Parts: sequence; structure tokens; C-alpha cells
Amino acid sequence: MKKKVQGGFTLVEMAVVLVIIGLILGAISIGKDVQRNAEYQKVKQKFIDQWVVAYNAHTQRTGVVPGDSQVQPRLMVNGANYTVAANVEVSGGNMTAVTTASSPICNGAVGTGMTGTAQTGAAFNLRTIMQVAGVRMPPGRSEGQEDRYVYLDSNGNPQEIRVCFQWNPPGTASGSGNVMVISGLTPDLARSIDQMIDGKADSQEGMFRQQGVANGTPNAPGIEWNTNNTVAQGAAANAPTGRDEDQVITVVAHYKMNQ
Repeated sequence: MKKKVQGGFTLVEMAVVLVIIGLILGAISIGKDVQRNAEYQKVKQKFIDQWVVAYNAHTQRTGVVPGDSQVQPRLMVNGANYTVAANVEVSGGNMTAVTTASSPICNGAVGTGMTGTAQTGAAFNLRTIMQVAGVRMPPGRSEGQEDRYVYLDSNGNPQEIRVCFQWNPPGTASGSGNVMVISGLTPDLARSIDQMIDGKADSQEGMFRQQGVANGTPNAPGIEWNTNNTVAQGAAANAPTGRDEDQVITVVAHYKMNQ
């Protein structure tokens, strides 16, 4: 009578199976990272970069930045709002710099977390200003909402980016000059865009900075963006207690324009 042989996996076979499972899980994880990085590049190239193009096109066609006066240019976003008598003092034949911030030029209200209050009226509406100048805007979220862009955060929840433009006076923490103000950026996305623009994810240096973060000591190490993707929307920036299903906290960035 033949002895019945009991079938089963050998240790080698089980080890091979476990290795294969590990490779599959690793590939899935890498695939998610690749997909996320591709989405971040799309946000920059298809939306933020295209708004830079629109801003520059407006300046080239009209000779002034959005909201500035063509007959008395101040080279400041919303510069037409300033009057020489009220904002510029003449001392010894020299005009002092304007030290008051401009109202943001937006399509409606400012985005979540942005400082300042957008003015109302067609003369101060970003979409109308671009249309009057014959400038094509990025597709954005939809027609009439070209200033907005929707993407999924690292937890798979929808987030909305909004852009405005404003002039930062000297002494502004994030730097002076004309800037694009971008709200709705998760910290991970902000760092990625900062890396693409400045070559370094530093919230206080370069053309892409975090709103409210002052420039530090010269020749000293920079400052990281003050929160991360483990923090939930509505929580304190230093409270990484978010759950996988929570919407990720967002930050506001200032992207300095070249003109």
C-alpha cells in the first residue's frame, strides 16, 4: 500500500510568493507617488504657469499691470487706486515709496486664508480686466471660474486653488512687488511647486514664498513650509493629528511676478 503524500508549499515557494507580493505592493505605492507628482506638475504647467502668461500678456498689450492706470502708471497691481496726493510725499524733490498695500485683484472674493479684501466692481474684477485687454485665460475650473482649479489632495479629497494678484509694499514678510497670490495649496503641493520654481522647498526664499513668512538672516539656512500633509483642514499648523479621510490643511503662497 502506497503512502499518501500530503501536498503543500515549501519554504522556498512561500518566500517567493511573499517577495512577489512585496514587489506588487511596492509598485502600487510607487505608482501613487508618480501619479501625484504628475498631478502637481499639471497644476503648475496647466494653471499657474498659464496665469503667469496671461499676466505678462496683459502687461505687454496695455503697458501696465492689471488694475494700473494707463495714463498715470504706477507699475503696481491695482495702482490706479493710488493717488499721488494721498500716498506719495515729496521731500527735497524726491518722492517717497508708497507703503500701503494694494487691494487684491480677484474674480470675486479672495481665496481661503488670503489677507486683504478684494474690491468689488468690474474695474477691479480679474476676469473682466483680462477680457477687456483681450487676454486668453487658462480654462480653470469652468468658464467664469478661470481663476480656480480643482485637484485631489494626498487623502483623495478635492481641493480648490484660487489665484489673485496684488502689490506688496516694502516690508511685506513674503517680499515686496507685484505677486500672484495662490490659495488652496496643500503643503506637499506647495513644496513641489517651490522646488520646481526655485529649485528648493524654502518658504522664505526665492520667487515662491509662503504668505506671512518673513525673510530670515542673510546667509543662514532657510525655513520649511510650516505645516505638512498629516494636518487636517481647520487644525493648527503644528497639530499632525489628521486621519486618512480628512481633507488636508492648505496654505497660501506669493509668487513674485517679473513685471
